[in-house]
Amino acid sequence: MAAQSFNPLLIAEDSDEDFEILELLMQQMKVQNPIHRCTNGDKVLDFVYQDRANGKQRNIQRPSVILLDLNLPGTDGREVLEQLKQDQSVKEIPIVVFTTSSNPKDIEFCYQNGANGY
Repeated sequence: MAAQSFNPLLIAEDSDEDFEILELLMQQMKVQNPIHRCTNGDKVLDFVYQDRANGKQRNIQRPSVILLDLNLPGTDGREVLEQLKQDQSVKEIPIVVFTTSSNPKDIEFCYQNGANGY
């Protein structure tokens, strides 16, 4: 029987502690998807769009879901959310915002811009 291949789970989190907690939760839930971590918004965009780099197709699987922190260095999570959800080629990737912010304006912004969960 061939090994089953799972699309990666992309975690956009700059805090080592928060990432370790998420990673531990994924292990406890027996998530079989490979986990890829990005520590800033630019790296998230690079990872999602890497199959377009330099006009060359790479054999890279698109993320099955993105867990997105809003307060990332560089391009922040809000900008990442807006860009990905406005792009027809990737907007179907589910994005769940995982952040410490409970600001109603952040929550409203995320849902208005296509977040699948907060």
